[in-house]
Amino acid sequence: MEQSQILQQLNDIFKDVLDNDDIVLTDITTANDIEEWDSLYHIQLVVAIEKHFKIKFTASEIQSWKNVGDMANAVKSKLAA
Repeated sequence: MEQSQILQQLNDIFKDVLDNDDIVLTDITTANDIEEWDSLYHIQLVVAIEKHFKIKFTASEIQSWKNVGDMANAVKSKLAA
């Protein structure tokens, strides 16, 4: 799956979980860029992403993410494994 496809699917997940249709993710989007994205929603986002893509992340993988691009790369590498 291409990075752009993953990003689009992540965008849809973010819109759904955060209940905000105005969200437009880029590779450099961080939690500071989206008002609703706090630590509690971060957990819900991770669970929704894992469920959507049928993958599992380790705690260290999740903690290493600096932005949405890192998140998308982690999804891509899991799907390729």
